[in-house]
Amino acid sequence: MHKYIFGAFINLMFMMGAQAEMLELRGELTQGSLLRGSAPSGSEIWLDGKPILISDDGHFAFGFSRDAELEHQLTWRDPEGNKHEKNIKLTSREYDIQRIEGLPSKMVSPPQEVLDKIRQDNVQVASARSRRDVRTDFSQDFIWPAQGPISGVYGSQRVLNGQPKRPHYGVDVAAPTGTPVYAPADGVVTLFVPDMYYSGGTMIIDHGLGVSSTFLHLSKGLVQAGDNVKQGQLVAEIGATGRVTGAHLDWRMNWMNVRIDPALLVPKR
Repeated sequence: MHKYIFGAFINLMFMMGAQAEMLELRGELTQGSLLRGSAPSGSEIWLDGKPILISDDGHFAFGFSRDAELEHQLTWRDPEGNKHEKNIKLTSREYDIQRIEGLPSKMVSPPQEVLDKIRQDNVQVASARSRRDVRTDFSQDFIWPAQGPISGVYGSQRVLNGQPKRPHYGVDVAAPTGTPVYAPADGVVTLFVPDMYYSGGTMIIDHGLGVSSTFLHLSKGLVQAGDNVKQGQLVAEIGATGRVTGAHLDWRMNWMNVRIDPALLVPKR
């Protein structure tokens, strides 16, 4: 018998007859979401035919991009070898689009002399996000890493002089330079660089199995790569470094290379 319970958040359970073994899945069924789950030890999970990393004790996660297709197939093979399938249907989202005309060209595209710096920054970030540590810190209930008004949202996009720019993949929290930044969940720091071209002070925390948090525009980092951090631990201070117009924290999250919406994992403000 299969039992499914859906709401604004999904709570999906595959029940194996009268047995207690089951697969549980929680998260919001929408574009940009991260779904987190658990299954009996020894299970295997696939999303759209691709294997999903799963810890020895059965925890796993997977996410959907800003413009993800709306229909997906989840497949689970339980420890007894029985195969279960379920179609997952996401809701689509509408994003804010801002059009700005008449900007000087240097404000639309970076000058040639900084392109090498940008490429080096991108390599460091990609390396820090490539870790696939078998840790399950992502299964915690996340907390906001900083206090302040929300000044930017996930998925929004600017069109500068008719040229669409990359969508904004984070949540911006506006606050003065020096405002504390806390770890939203347990993890290990995989990167801190104080002076990236676009993002300024940049920190990445790995929460396990490809789930990571990135903090941008920091004025100061209080931990370094290799440090284990606990949820709520002070790790940095908000700043206005990099290419910004004012002090704020840009909090981003990834599952593997998929950019997900951090606001879907924390209490709504």
